[in-house]
Amino acid sequence: MLKIMIVDDEVIIRTGLATVINWDELELILLEPAASAEEALSRIPHECPDILLTDIRMAGKSGLELAEEARDLMPELDIIILTGFDDFKYTQRAIQTRVNDYLLKTSRPDDIIRTILRAKQRIEERNQIQNHDFKKLKRSSLERFIIFNEPINQQLENELYLSFTHLHENLIVEGYHIWILIGAGWTESTKTEKLLSFAIENICKELLPCETFIHQNKVIAILPIFDSSNEFEFRKNYIAVQKIEAMLRCKIGVTVGKKVSHLEDLHHSYLSAETIYPYLGLMPYSIICYEDIILRTGAPTPCTVEEQAQLISILLEDDPIALKLWITSFIQNHLSHPQFTLDSLEASMQFIVTVVNQWLDRALQAIGADEYYPQSLPFRYNREAEPVSCLFQHVHALMKVYHQLSQKLSISHVQKAKSYIESHVGLDLTLQQVAKRIHIHPNHLSELFKKETGINFSDYLTKQRMKRAIQLLSTTKMKVSDVATQVGYTDVKYFSQLFKRDTGVTPSEYRELSSQ
Repeated sequence: MLKIMIVDDEVIIRTGLATVINWDELELILLEPAASAEEALSRIPHECPDILLTDIRMAGKSGLELAEEARDLMPELDIIILTGFDDFKYTQRAIQTRVNDYLLKTSRPDDIIRTILRAKQRIEERNQIQNHDFKKLKRSSLERFIIFNEPINQQLENELYLSFTHLHENLIVEGYHIWILIGAGWTESTKTEKLLSFAIENICKELLPCETFIHQNKVIAILPIFDSSNEFEFRKNYIAVQKIEAMLRCKIGVTVGKKVSHLEDLHHSYLSAETIYPYLGLMPYSIICYEDIILRTGAPTPCTVEEQAQLISILLEDDPIALKLWITSFIQNHLSHPQFTLDSLEASMQFIVTVVNQWLDRALQAIGADEYYPQSLPFRYNREAEPVSCLFQHVHALMKVYHQLSQKLSISHVQKAKSYIESHVGLDLTLQQVAKRIHIHPNHLSELFKKETGINFSDYLTKQRMKRAIQLLSTTKMKVSDVATQVGYTDVKYFSQLFKRDTGVTPSEYRELSSQ
């Protein structure tokens, strides 16, 4: 409550003003009235009144002198001069300097109350402005400190510590962590996103023991940790987030940064919470903790030979719908692994891009179009983007490169067959399968193949398999039996015979020679 001090050297005036008005109803604390300016000046520094009501004529220092000196002691003090009619013009001039308002001694109680209420309103409005400015300054200081790691102001650090200890006076703060909250579910627009962020922040302050500010439409909350071993403490905060979702009819994603022992280390907690932010759209739950994610080892990245073959068949068919379904299934399988990480997700996507690029290189060479596409498209995965869309767009673009060049060059049936074989060297292909793929009769394809290449279909297929086997033997540590299976042979002995006939050495001998 605001405090008021009455100063008058006439006891009747002092007593009358003190008793004629119900100060409790005005929500004001009446300090002991002062009998002189000198007495008031000695008490003001200790009692700190908000409003000073003083007579203008007094023995000793006048009310205007009191106003001057009191203003020096307390610049925000609201001063009301009590004056007689004869001093009215003099008082008006005083008001233009350092006095806020005046009252005639003949004023009725209602007039006095209105004047004092005006003073109270002035103070409250000024306090609101100052409070608003202080909050803005505090938010700005917090943002610079936590987001950009600028040194923390000692006053701000003290205030943060006091605010947390005040919230739980009987508990000891053992650490802090940053929570990043972002809402969704309202209409998608920049203005609505801001409104939702403000709404989340306001309710956070009511339900959570936190200090907050908004950065890039994310609510950044500083939460104290009173007992890190108590699961119920975290559960309480989780329930509070659920309440906010219910009240605002929205969905809220939360990332929880690592625990830090001191306020000055909160920037590191923020960085850890920001690092795991992309996990929100990839995991089935809405609150993700850094301590849980950091322990993950990553999911396996490659896909099986059968899956690769299926993908290449889709690429050759130029089927974007099937491609989207395949990529969706591949990404979802990776994300469902309990150890997946953003690094392993990106590695798995890079693996698929490599498979597709290798297919494209072989397929374009087979149709003599590799000179039109000398470089692979670089793949970039933005971790805040949706992975399925990101990978689909890239692979779809590569698929289009092949089919557009095929149409442009008007490739022959034999070139189409070569391209199909290059793409499926790991399969046990037959003349009938390839002919069906390129929509031609097997006998006609066999004739065209012999005429255009000088060798029959089966010999060409064997050569391509051996070429692939050579590549695997020289670039991988796969067992010979696995290499045989990879290029379409279930009989290792038969594969070795064919390999020696083509190269002059066995697969094992070739590997030994290539490693020298």
